Amino acid sequence: MAAEGQAAAHGPTAGEYIVHHLTHARNKELNGPFDLSVVAWDSMFFSILLGALGCFLLWRAARRATSGVPGRFQAAVELLVEMVESQAKGIVHNAQSRKLVSPLALTVFVWIFLMNAMDLLPVDLLPFIWEKIVGATGGDPHHAYLRVVPTADLSVTMGLSVGVLIVCLVYNVKIKGIGGWVHELFSAPFGSHWALAPFNFLMQMIEFVAKTVSHGMRLFGNMYAGELIFLLIALMGGAWGTVGVGTALGLSIGHIIAGSAWAIFHILIITLQAFVFMMLTLVYIGQAHDAH
Repeated sequence: MAAEGQAAAHGPTAGEYIVHHLTHARNKELNGPFDLSVVAWDSMFFSILLGALGCFLLWRAARRATSGVPGRFQAAVELLVEMVESQAKGIVHNAQSRKLVSPLALTVFVWIFLMNAMDLLPVDLLPFIWEKIVGATGGDPHHAYLRVVPTADLSVTMGLSVGVLIVCLVYNVKIKGIGGWVHELFSAPFGSHWALAPFNFLMQMIEFVAKTVSHGMRLFGNMYAGELIFLLIALMGGAWGTVGVGTALGLSIGHIIAGSAWAIFHILIITLQAFVFMMLTLVYIGQAHDAH
């Protein structure tokens, strides 16, 4: 009992701290690794909120656009739009399709960038505020879980990749026709001989599944690793009371230096991951326009 009281007085262990920060606010506990009945309320809330914020920023830029000398915000949005449009032209050669694909790619980039950027917030800031809110409303603050980076949630990234898959399937049918696409499923990549049809179909299904899984897993893996590194750096700053004063001071200084360096480097990561996801979206949609 004395040991338990001493552990409670010192707060959670490093493992308990990390597990707490990696637990979602959800409707129920997971029943196995794949449970579609579980809803992560925090991922859903921040995804919708940041999606609305991204739409608002783009709408505001379009509304305030002028033909004269642009301001910094308009210039930044114009550069982003031109970058996405140039990438779309190089990959999706159908001008009619680009009327939808280019805005879709722009939306994907902005949305994922904003979700990734939540990783730059102090790891304890929003969870601490949420704990206070739960405690003030009569709940148990020790079980007030909150994860603020939606792209560090596999269900979000896989949902995005499945959405891209659906768009690709729609364009396969739209460009090639249902008959042409079905013929392609059984005739590519090995040829149109009837004996090769089962192998062609199997390879096509493997390709669709592999592209979808890798598309979502790549984004999730990078953002989950980044979130975990921020948590490990945060533990360095929480060393007071567990080690000597000199060691704690050194760890705190290391916490500031490492946290700042990783945050600066992470700006590149969150931008790059949004760009990679957008580019793969364009590539997959472009492949749907190509006939084998």
